[in-house]
Amino acid sequence: MAKKDKNNPFNDESLDEIQDTDVVDSVENLQPSTLNPQLSTEYDRLNQQYIRLAADFDNFRKRQEAEREELLKFGTQNALKKLIDVLDNFERGQKAIENIQDCEQVKESFDKIHKQTLDVLQKLGMEVIDTQGQQFDPNFHDAVMQTPTNEYPEHTIINELQKGYKTGDKVLRPALVNVAVEG
Repeated sequence: MAKKDKNNPFNDESLDEIQDTDVVDSVENLQPSTLNPQLSTEYDRLNQQYIRLAADFDNFRKRQEAEREELLKFGTQNALKKLIDVLDNFERGQKAIENIQDCEQVKESFDKIHKQTLDVLQKLGMEVIDTQGQQFDPNFHDAVMQTPTNEYPEHTIINELQKGYKTGDKVLRPALVNVAVEG
């Protein structure tokens, strides 16, 4: 049998008298204002502050999303405007080729347009991924061939099969390369 504590208002006898439904009814009838008016006021203030912060955050999120879309749209428009000049030169080149018999002039025109295209893409932040004589790096290179050889150190790029491009640290397209392996 449990020892009775004089300081415990809930002894075995008083616990038997309390009904579960009485406790539930008592808790349901409690209102914040009946507990402590000061706590109730603080609760209301904090609740309103939370609601305002939630609304402010939702507005911030929507504003950020709209700004991001606008920046992407502006960036695309800017890139397209720069490439229009290149397109114009291709069209001029097509008209000029119609009456040219000298292939050297065609080659010069083609080289000028190629250089202009590269210049525009570089101004937009595109860089060519360096490969020749470099160590293979799976972050920037895609090894599509491996050649057994003793002429190059292992994992050295022997040949570039297709150029790779990046902007900053972001790879747009990895370079396709042939890598030396121990022969």
